[in-house]
Amino acid sequence: MAVSPELPLRLSTVILPVHRWAEGGRRIWRQAEELGFHAAYTYDHLTWRSFRDQTWFGAVPTLTAAAAVTERIRLGTLVTSPNFRHPVTLAKELITLDDVSGGRVTLGIGSGGTGFDATALGNEVWPPRERADRFEEFVRLLDRLLSEGGAPTGVGAGGVSYQGEFYSAHEVRNIPGCAQRPRLPFAVAATGRRGMRLAARHGQAWVTTGDPATFDGTAADFLVGLARQTERLDSVCEEAGREPGGLGRILLDSSLTPEGVSPLASVAAFVDYAGSVAALGFTELVLHWPIPDSVFAADQDVFERIVTEGLPQLARP
Repeated sequence: MAVSPELPLRLSTVILPVHRWAEGGRRIWRQAEELGFHAAYTYDHLTWRSFRDQTWFGAVPTLTAAAAVTERIRLGTLVTSPNFRHPVTLAKELITLDDVSGGRVTLGIGSGGTGFDATALGNEVWPPRERADRFEEFVRLLDRLLSEGGAPTGVGAGGVSYQGEFYSAHEVRNIPGCAQRPRLPFAVAATGRRGMRLAARHGQAWVTTGDPATFDGTAADFLVGLARQTERLDSVCEEAGREPGGLGRILLDSSLTPEGVSPLASVAAFVDYAGSVAALGFTELVLHWPIPDSVFAADQDVFERIVTEGLPQLARP
């Protein structure tokens, strides 16, 4: 069953890179497409929280393998950050992935956290202001590298050169450029106005897991927090001269949300939750593919029925 574009909300999934390819990884990514998910993302971390001492593979190689065994589903990171990435090398990997996938890549990108990734290269955790500054410069340069670095002649033929406070590039060429033009889409994760301004300026979508201030509250508090975030985003878009409705809005279901927020509990729970999310203007809801004995444990049968039975219910009058 393919997800209809007339539905008010696209449904996507996150498949964590914890599966050996020959022992389930290939099957899961193909199944995500067969079920009808709009997109399948993965985390771009070196490891993550409770999975620190368990199997964890690289995001870009995993997505490249997924591109080779799928045909329609969009693929992407949710999210990539500057913690251990440089715009120049990341851009080269992304244009390659976009080519292999036939133009099905979305780059989810955020400022990054303060966990293992933040110190894996031997540096100290960046202060909040520096992290925000780095993120802004990272996004600006990556935008240029993917948009301007692919022309062998004419505009951009000399490659991209840049000297900033944190990053630099010298005559970088990314020929032939992205399969998607002018470049692959950015989905920018942000909770504050500064990050939202980046989404309004450079993004094709905005990503949130909700307002962190409501994670210890009730389900109602969580939805109120989401509403506040969307109102803030509207304001930022208007200030930036961008039509608010032209920016996609992605909600990633998180393990940190309140206990009462449980869209995977049943098909009915999903329909109720997804309907509330769609009413707030979100265009895409991303659910974690179940992983037994983890914070993402869920009933696999219910998970699959949510796509085949629950999502179509949202389109009914």
